[in-house]
Amino acid sequence: MNDTTATSKTAKAKEVTVAKAKGRPMLTWVGKKPLARIKAFPAQEIERFQAAGAESATLQTADWSDWPKDLPQGGLLYHGDNKDVLAHLLANGFRGKVKLIYIDPPFDSGADYVRKVQLRGAKGTVKIDGEEYTLGEQVQYSDIWANDNYLQFMYERLLMLRELLADSGSIFLHCDSSKGHLLRCLLDEVFGQDKNFRNEIIWSYRRWPSNSQNFQQMHDSIFWYSKSNDNSHAFHKTYEDASESYMKRFGGKTQILDEETGTRKITSEDETKGMPTRDVWELSIIAGFKGERTGYPTQKPIELLERIISCCSNPGDLILDCFIGSGTTAEAAQKLGRRWVGCDINKGAIQTTAKRLQACMQEQRRQAKRPAQGELVEAEEPVLGPCQLDFSTHRVNDYDLQIQHNEAVALACEHLGITRTRTDAFFDGTQGGRLVKIVPFNHPLTPMDLESVQTELKNRPQEERDVLVVCLGWQHDARAWVEQYNARRPINKLHVTELRSDRKVGGFIRHEPLSAQVKIEHKNDKLVITIEDVLSPTIVQRLNLEQGVFRAQITDWRAVVDCILIDTQHDGKVFNVTLSDVPARKQDLVAGRYELSAPPAGSTVAVKIIDMLGEELVVMNQS
Repeated sequence: MNDTTATSKTAKAKEVTVAKAKGRPMLTWVGKKPLARIKAFPAQEIERFQAAGAESATLQTADWSDWPKDLPQGGLLYHGDNKDVLAHLLANGFRGKVKLIYIDPPFDSGADYVRKVQLRGAKGTVKIDGEEYTLGEQVQYSDIWANDNYLQFMYERLLMLRELLADSGSIFLHCDSSKGHLLRCLLDEVFGQDKNFRNEIIWSYRRWPSNSQNFQQMHDSIFWYSKSNDNSHAFHKTYEDASESYMKRFGGKTQILDEETGTRKITSEDETKGMPTRDVWELSIIAGFKGERTGYPTQKPIELLERIISCCSNPGDLILDCFIGSGTTAEAAQKLGRRWVGCDINKGAIQTTAKRLQACMQEQRRQAKRPAQGELVEAEEPVLGPCQLDFSTHRVNDYDLQIQHNEAVALACEHLGITRTRTDAFFDGTQGGRLVKIVPFNHPLTPMDLESVQTELKNRPQEERDVLVVCLGWQHDARAWVEQYNARRPINKLHVTELRSDRKVGGFIRHEPLSAQVKIEHKNDKLVITIEDVLSPTIVQRLNLEQGVFRAQITDWRAVVDCILIDTQHDGKVFNVTLSDVPARKQDLVAGRYELSAPPAGSTVAVKIIDMLGEELVVMNQS
C-alpha cells in the first residue's frame, strides 16, 4: 500500500469501541492487550453477482428493514484482514445484528496449506511437452505463528465478534487439539464461562490412517457459546436413530428416558422421534470423489455446517464467517434461507467462495418449488427458499497482494543475502551482524508486527544485535513507530527493507501478468465474445520450475482458465456479472465463445478471466 492510498483511507476511517472481556479464567501472554478502540476503514465494492432471472423471482425474503442503507440487500463477501472487516461491520450498522457466527480459524498447527490446482481438461488430454503434468501449487496461508502472537490475534477477533453478535446469538469455534485448550480459555474470558458455554461438540470422522506411534487423531472440537445466559438463543432439537445396543437393551424405539425422573417411560410411536442428537457427530470428511470438493485445503463438509445453522438459527437470520475459506458456511446459509456475511484475507478463498455461491444461486433460481420461509428444516423436506439470489464482493484496506508468501520469502532471502535460521522460533535468519524478521507478505508492515519484535527482544536481554525487518508495503503509522523506537534505543535498532520500493533493494519482485486475446463483436442484435487465446506466464513458470529442463507447452489455452465472467455494461467501478462460465468439474473446459443480448450503444463490455492460480485479467471494450 502506498502512502497516498493509506493517507486517504485514514482520513475517512471511523473509530469503533470494543467492550472489555469480563469472564474468567483469564489467560496471560506476552504482549496481551485489550482491544478498546479500533479504526474502521471504508470498503470498496468490486464485484456484484445476480442469478439470471432473479430480478423477476418471488423470494421468501427475510426482514431487511434494519439492514444498513448504504449496502445492497444481499450476501456480502469481503476480501481483507478480518480485523479490518469486523471493524468495518461494527462501524456500518451490524453491531448486535448477527445471530450465528461460525469460525474455523488457523489452528497454529505449524502447517503450510497449499492450494492444489489441476489444469482443466479430461484426464490425459492436458499434457506438457516432455512430461505429463497436471498440478501446480499456490500457498493459501501459513499456519505458522509464535504462540503469543496467535493468542493476541484470536483474542482481538473474539472481542470484536462478541460486539457483532446479537444478545440472542451463538458462536461456534472449530479447532483441533493443537490449540483447543487455549481457545476454550479465551472463549471463557470473552463470552463467560458459566451458562454461556453450551457444548463442546466432537466431530468424529474417518480418514486414511497415518503411520504414528499414537492413537489415530480423527476428530475436531467445536465450542458453542451463547451471547447471553438466559436461553434466548435459537435451538431446534434434532434426533438420531437409537443405537443397536440401545434397541436391544430397552426393547425398541418406543421406550425413552424421562428427563425429569430419570426413569423409562412408554410413548406412542408417532410421539417418538428417536434419540436427541448427541454432542458427538459422526460425519464423514469430504472425500476426493465428492462433487463438493473445491481443492481448498481446510474445506469442511457442508453437512456439518447445515447441522449447525439449521439447529441454532432461524430462517432469515444473519450468519457470519470471518474465516470463510472455501465458502462452506455461506453456501449452507444460502441453501437454508439465511442471510450471510463472509470474509477472508486470501484471494483464493474469495474466488473459491464466489464460484460456489454463483453456482448455488443459479441452481436455486432454477428450482420450481419454494417452500414457505417459516417452515423448519426436516430431513425429508426440500430446503428453504433463499433470502437472496445475489451477492456483492468488497475489498477492505487494500489487502489484494498477489505474491505468495513462501515463494517470496525464498526470493527475498536469496536477494538480500539472508542466512535462514531454522532453529529460531521467532527470527527468520541473519544478515551480517543483524537478526532478520520477515513479516508475512499478506499484509503491509503494521505497528503490531513491530511490537512483536520489541516484545521478543525484551525476552532476550542479552541480545545486542540490530534487527532487519523485511516487509511488502508499509502501513501509514508503522514509519512513525520505527522512528520513535529507534530514538530511545541505543541497541537493537530496527532497520526496515520494503521489497517493492526500497531504493537499494526494492523492485526485485517481478511479475509478468496474465494476457489474453479477446474479440468483442456486434452481430445484429447480439453481442458475440470470443476468447482466442490466454497466456498465464505464472503457470508456465511454475511448471517449468517443477519439470527442470522441460519447457511447459499447453496446447489448449482453456486448460489454464478457471472461469470467465462477463459484464455487458461495466461502469468502471463494480463488476456486475451478467454471465458466468464456471465449469462444475475440473475435466470440463470453459466455452470460450459467448452470445448475449446486445447492450445499449456506448456501453463498456468487460470480460474477466481468472486462471487456475487465481490471477485475474479484465479486458474492456466500448460497444
